Amino acid sequence: MDIGFGAPVSGAWATPENLAAVASAAETAGYHSLWSFQRLLVPAGSGMDPVYQSVLDPMAALSFAAAVTSRIRLGVAVINLPFVSPGYLAKQAASLDVLSGGRHDLALGIGWMPEEFALAGADMTRRGARAAEYVQTLRTLWAGGADSPVRGAFYEVPAGAQLPRPVQPGGPPVLLGGMARPALQRIGRIADGWVTSSRTDLSKVDTLIGVVRESAAAAGRDPDKLRYICRGVVRAGAPVTGPDGQRLLLSGSYDQIRADAQRLGELGVTEVFYDLNWDPLVGSPDVPQVAAIERGRELLAALAP
Repeated sequence: MDIGFGAPVSGAWATPENLAAVASAAETAGYHSLWSFQRLLVPAGSGMDPVYQSVLDPMAALSFAAAVTSRIRLGVAVINLPFVSPGYLAKQAASLDVLSGGRHDLALGIGWMPEEFALAGADMTRRGARAAEYVQTLRTLWAGGADSPVRGAFYEVPAGAQLPRPVQPGGPPVLLGGMARPALQRIGRIADGWVTSSRTDLSKVDTLIGVVRESAAAAGRDPDKLRYICRGVVRAGAPVTGPDGQRLLLSGSYDQIRADAQRLGELGVTEVFYDLNWDPLVGSPDVPQVAAIERGRELLAALAP
């Protein structure tokens, strides 16, 4: 199983200097990947968690990290597809893939917050139905474009080319988020893999993976060729218990966190990335910057694969 790391994109530790330093340190320490995420807006009075209060744009952050690394993969989990046209995102992702030498992974979601849809001028209706056509549009553009217009129910690719093409054949792997059964089944049918959310009950991840695998097999795809990636919300220090009174996976001592990661691999996860942006002592904008950076770097070193 691969071990990745969450890039410093949220809160006090998300400075230009620290993003460059963490990207370089993660690569040197042997981490497989570096991940960002998207948040467009914090609605007034919403009381959202500290991790969402101040967040760098995911593609800008990964492009910045690409310039100081040469091996580590660069993933975004997730960009909500209703917020950006497939033509524009295809160009962004292809450019990042070129600039990074073929190291980009692109994960998509369908969004959930009405205020963000309003800000983006997006429509909340039929967003799940759009996903398959959106992914196909990305792949058509990454293949170079279309000789004649391609018209779908939601998107159109006019005849023409979008260059440069991505370095990776067929374009960056397209991963999808989602926890509802229809979303998991969609992943099995059309995506290169699944990325869990920060709210996923990791003790049940094997059941959720099973839905994806069954859907892939029913669609004539090999479930073993899909990736099953876990955003690991790390809570280092005193163990944290869930509503059932059980210790949450990836909480507690370093040994417990590493053992939990190994356990997730046994449950079918192919990659865990430790995401410290969800640690309120790291990813909150209100904590002392020096302390947040020091804690983040300490955990990066302690959990290195």
